[in-house]
Amino acid sequence: MPQGISLQNIEEKKKAETNKKKNGGFSLFAQPQVSEEELLYQKGVATIRDLIAPPAIRLNPNGMQIGDVLTRTYFVIAYPRYLSTNWFSPIINIDFAMDTALFVHPIETAEILKSLRKSATQVQSQIHIEAEGGKVRDPVLETALEDIEMLRDKLQQGTEKFFRFGIYMTIYGSDEKDLSKKCQAMESLLEAQLVYTKPAIMRMDQGFSATRPLAMDTLDVANNLNTEPLSTTFPFVSSDLSSNEGILYGINRHNNSLVLFDRFKMENANMVVFAKSGAGKSYTVKLEVLRSMMFGASVIIVDPENEYKHLCEAVDGTFLKVSLNSDVHLNPFDLPKGGDDEDSEGVFRNTIANIIGLLHLMLGSVTPEEDSIIDRAIRESYAIRDITETTDFSALTASSFPTMSDLYAVLQNMEGAESLAARLERYTEGIFGGFLNKQTNIETNNQLVVFNIRDLEDELRPIAMYIILQFIWNEIRSKMKKRIIVVDEAWVMMQHEDAASFLFGVAKRCRKYYTGLTTITQDIGDFASSRYGKPIITNSSMQLLLRQSPSSIDLVSETFYLTDHEKFLLLESNVGEGIFFAGSKHAAIKVIASYSEDQIITSDPRQLLEIEQAKQDFDAS
Repeated sequence: MPQGISLQNIEEKKKAETNKKKNGGFSLFAQPQVSEEELLYQKGVATIRDLIAPPAIRLNPNGMQIGDVLTRTYFVIAYPRYLSTNWFSPIINIDFAMDTALFVHPIETAEILKSLRKSATQVQSQIHIEAEGGKVRDPVLETALEDIEMLRDKLQQGTEKFFRFGIYMTIYGSDEKDLSKKCQAMESLLEAQLVYTKPAIMRMDQGFSATRPLAMDTLDVANNLNTEPLSTTFPFVSSDLSSNEGILYGINRHNNSLVLFDRFKMENANMVVFAKSGAGKSYTVKLEVLRSMMFGASVIIVDPENEYKHLCEAVDGTFLKVSLNSDVHLNPFDLPKGGDDEDSEGVFRNTIANIIGLLHLMLGSVTPEEDSIIDRAIRESYAIRDITETTDFSALTASSFPTMSDLYAVLQNMEGAESLAARLERYTEGIFGGFLNKQTNIETNNQLVVFNIRDLEDELRPIAMYIILQFIWNEIRSKMKKRIIVVDEAWVMMQHEDAASFLFGVAKRCRKYYTGLTTITQDIGDFASSRYGKPIITNSSMQLLLRQSPSSIDLVSETFYLTDHEKFLLLESNVGEGIFFAGSKHAAIKVIASYSEDQIITSDPRQLLEIEQAKQDFDAS
């Protein structure tokens, strides 16, 4: 080869001649001859690639060393039966350097339908073979067949597509110990959700290339997923749930934002809370009560289990203990004073209807004829005290109204009322005589009022809750102000038709009086089985579901139209975690209280004993 001519120059000349022929004899890309010295000079010029390239790369079976940094690439090999929304977010938000690549390869629906048909045939044949052999049914095979058939239906209908999906993660460490620690953290996060990974042994260079932003799936290790589970891997799911005003209900578990709401700014201020025992429902409601009081709301609570006594004492509220021997008395014959827009005739008739509902609870089954007798007897009881539909109720005092004894006396003197009088006797002169046979002697001017019915017999609890709610309803109608009514263990009332009807009436009408009703229950079965249960839920703009028991999760799912992922979220939630619904939006929530709030609202017996002991020590000192 002559001196000064290199192989590269020869190639460049050939290219130039080819271009010249293509362009009619004219060379558009004629390359000037470059001397060997020029080429040597160009090799010595630093480029961007030279500046960013590592000094060296060492490839090991279980990792790579790029300069001073160690790397290891993992790929996902198996997924659980169900994937929850945003399950990959903990990996995206992990607090160390990591590169992640997600590759989605679409598969033709027609091809996958053929494969699924073949798989369904094989599984079904295996089931038949085992059945003919006298073997017991295999749940694994039956579940597999059910999943295949469901997927075939969705693919055929076009509601789902099928994909090959690969997730690769390259982790970086300063040394072997640091790298192993980070890899273990990543594996733990995924395995906690039953997602399993493996390192790309003997293929670390391909794994490293796959996680570069080059869109090249050089590793090519993928799983078959349809649209629904694939959509859950999108790592930036964020359901914002905040009105930017009101009180703090908790932290949004999707994106750690604050869940802020003013229930009185929604279409109604009602709320329902469902959770199993010990899931934190009373704790959550007490926290809401405490924070609502800071914004000027008055709160009235029906407390069946002495849950709210400590809170009531802490805020200097009124704690009313309702029992057979208590000095607290509520008269079901009280009439609301009424506002300027109230129709006195309508108020009077509504009160009579409420008393009839109460008597149904007290007396048991009542025939239509007995209903007519009770209606007439109640009116006569009021007439004895000179109270009629045209009376000015605002001028009446507590002592103006009749009592159960007046109704009992009227029934004794009415023809055909002997059975009613005999059944009513135990509430006037019998064992329950001191419970509701006296005139009202309480005031509810305090910002927090708690009615405690823990010491009442189970038979009297729905009656007491009915009378208390009727008293509260009269108070609401007498004076309008911002109020929250809390009915704990509402399932007690939902077991009785008249009590459930009354509770639904309060839920439906309290918005007119600037009031919100909160119903709490751990027994959604009894609540939903009532024909008023579902209407109360739909008449509540806010709903909170905390941890649920496996026995009730299907009913909860059906009532609130939950997805499978949300069902598993409620089954696996910790105390104070669940799903918060506000209008048409909902998100996973974690209820968080400050230390001071926790000391006031805690229901933990151990904490309460410690607080009580601290008080005694302080008093002693």
